[in-house]
Amino acid sequence: MRARIPVLEIMTHKPVTIAAGATVVEAAKVMREKNIGSLVVVDRGIPTGIVTERDLVTKVAASDLQPSRVFVKDIMTSPVVAVPPHEEVAEAAKLMSQRKIRRLPVVEEGKLVGMVTENDIIRIWPTLIEVTREFDRAGFETQFAKGIEGHCEACGVYSTNLMWDRNLLACPECRGG
Repeated sequence: MRARIPVLEIMTHKPVTIAAGATVVEAAKVMREKNIGSLVVVDRGIPTGIVTERDLVTKVAASDLQPSRVFVKDIMTSPVVAVPPHEEVAEAAKLMSQRKIRRLPVVEEGKLVGMVTENDIIRIWPTLIEVTREFDRAGFETQFAKGIEGHCEACGVYSTNLMWDRNLLACPECRGG
């Protein structure tokens, strides 16, 4: 059976944040200094948005705007899509796939407590990202139209016909039981 790993165990516990009133230049400098691709926009510890490198490129550079005159609040994505710290990693990965995002703030009682990224998930569970991306490409919400190759998360046996069953990729022998 698959280990039930909570996001809390793999998340970054001190995500880098920025105020909504900061300029895009300030945001870019923080991202460069910290070697990161996103910042959580916060107001008194409460996440209100997220700004990514892609936002800087598509909303500022591509529009030929002056970064020192554009504020983070004007280009951030809001509202924040987030998960609680005890959410299962597999569920967080599905949410990321469905929403086509690579980073999820982790929020508890309204406060930012961490950040989980696609890279965090890949480090502990490399095949999960491949599966969730295929899940999204297929356009199904509850199971795949055709089987996936891999090891059954219920019994561990290799199968070419794995399908989602009760949040597990299961072989035909283990499905529905």
